[in-house]
Amino acid sequence: MDRLQDIVADIAAEMADVQDRGTVANYIPALANVSPKHFGMCIVGADGSVHKAGDAEMPFSIQSISKVFGLTIALGTVGDALWKRVGREPSGSAFNSIVQLETEHGIPRNPFINAGAIVISDILLGRYEPREALGEILRFVRELAGDHSIMIDEEVARGEAETGFRNQALAAYMRSFGNIHHAIELPLGLYFHQCALSMNCHQLALAGRYLMSDGKNPATGRSVVSPQRARRINALMITCGHYDGSGEFAYRVGLPGKSGVGGGILAVAPGLASIAVWSPGLNERGNSQLGAMALERLVQRTGWSVFEPVTPLLG
Repeated sequence: MDRLQDIVADIAAEMADVQDRGTVANYIPALANVSPKHFGMCIVGADGSVHKAGDAEMPFSIQSISKVFGLTIALGTVGDALWKRVGREPSGSAFNSIVQLETEHGIPRNPFINAGAIVISDILLGRYEPREALGEILRFVRELAGDHSIMIDEEVARGEAETGFRNQALAAYMRSFGNIHHAIELPLGLYFHQCALSMNCHQLALAGRYLMSDGKNPATGRSVVSPQRARRINALMITCGHYDGSGEFAYRVGLPGKSGVGGGILAVAPGLASIAVWSPGLNERGNSQLGAMALERLVQRTGWSVFEPVTPLLG
């Protein structure tokens, strides 16, 4: 009997019965039209096993989860010089807040809030032309997942650009401090398209494997990042990956995780599993309501929290 598959199936069944499913993001029609009834979950174990349930094969817009991949590429490009332009502290503010930029001289608190991710896009444009930078992000994610069918949803990207006035303001404000080096439409264009990556839970869990395996892609054995860098990305995910809800997520789930307003969450049980959940209804902090609930139930039944002794359930 596959105990972990039973756990995943049970959680999916429990999520189907939840009445309060949160509110879908409504600022882009392509997101607003997604039914909150969906729920998918996939776990890829360190041993290569796959455990999934619900709508785990249905594509969705990963939105800010893409910031993990953009950060990984940027660190590989400029190394720790990146931290001169982006901080590593929790923001305590909404993901699109402009408040702290004035008092902190245009330096975003961390790479997972919108301002920080826009700076990461600007850093990538120091190495690549815009089309090349987007192609590099897409190539990187496809290689991590071992799936070349992963695409960018152009309708979502268009909606991002048409409604991204707050992001435009963030970019312009940071440029006034000299922390955006290119004309703002260039990093914004890259950022909007990156957020429009379309993946399903299975693909996303596969793409996150390097963060649970000391920076290596277990499918190829090749190093994606150093073990130290993988640990540090995980540290940023647990402290900053859910915006001003990061403390609550750490308290309830206790795993490194990154959310997106498309309703997805990528979570990592170091040494054990890469986990993706998706339910499009969001809580008041902009994180998947059922996704966080499902992950909390998962760690309760597996003991996978980083704050508990390791309890292997795979192999």
